[in-house]
Amino acid sequence: MKYKLLGRSGLKVSELCLGTMGFGTENGWGADKETSFAIMEKYAGAGGNFLDTANIYKLGASEKIIGEFTHACDRDYFVIATKYSLHDNKTNPNASGNNRKNMMRSVEESLKRLQTDFIDVLYLHIWDDLTPIDEVLRGLDDLIKQGKVNYAAISDTPAWVVARGNTMAELMGWNRFIALQVEYSLLQRTPERELLPVAKHFGMTVTPWAPLAGGALTGKYLRGDPGRIKEGSNRLDENSRRITKEVMAIAEKLDVEPAHVALKWTMQQPLSVIPIVGATKLSQLEQNLKTVDVTIPGEYMQRLDEASAIDLGFPMKFFKEDNVRLNTYGGFYDKIEKRN
Repeated sequence: MKYKLLGRSGLKVSELCLGTMGFGTENGWGADKETSFAIMEKYAGAGGNFLDTANIYKLGASEKIIGEFTHACDRDYFVIATKYSLHDNKTNPNASGNNRKNMMRSVEESLKRLQTDFIDVLYLHIWDDLTPIDEVLRGLDDLIKQGKVNYAAISDTPAWVVARGNTMAELMGWNRFIALQVEYSLLQRTPERELLPVAKHFGMTVTPWAPLAGGALTGKYLRGDPGRIKEGSNRLDENSRRITKEVMAIAEKLDVEPAHVALKWTMQQPLSVIPIVGATKLSQLEQNLKTVDVTIPGEYMQRLDEASAIDLGFPMKFFKEDNVRLNTYGGFYDKIEKRN
């Protein structure tokens, strides 16, 4: 496993992040503690150090299992990322949302479940469209100053909010968001319209959830596996089936699994991307770990890009028009160095 810097920080994390939403059986599915331990042990043995969880995953069981595992070994080896925002109880209207009161309460509960004094990366989980972004940033900055959190990050939030937040943090001398977690895969490329450009501009690492689109990109649904995706989902519509068939065809050409192609496509994007790979079985993790040894040639990347292309809409599509580039760059577009 190789390591990447998380955003514009010096924090070194493995190129595959282990998603632990399935640790625990409280919702009627998932991995029990013994299996979860085996998955984390295998992941760490392969050089993995980046664990992704949340206060609400499996009613808190995910954090508890991670806490027991890391407490019994080398806590400092692991980079634990968790999230606040979603309710872990229904006792009062401030037990959910992005507000400071819920942030502080949620972090204290997460620290207890994780059996640790600090959280490495704390994400705002989902934007509530109520709390001022400066309230969020000041709260996160205070937690960092208190030593309870090392880095701030954000998930499932409009691009303009992310941009406003990082700009405000820079001006105020607060800690900025270093990572952006969004749904991103060959079946979900709409973040390329605004969210990925924001991440690129601010030097944030993108940590996609559902990079395999709930398993759809493994091809298992086309092979008759019913899985947990319900019929009628856009992950099973004709367009998704067409894209998945292309993934499967390229996987066959490369003599690898479709999952390897789908994951590596995200990793070979022209910005920092660390996909979150979930596992409830040891065999699933073992298969996903093989992705790090796969390289998709340029011609196949182009095929995947074309098969899954979306309408970028205005203004991104407008910027790509030949006349616009001619007028904007005076005919020198192909000769001018572009910003990374």
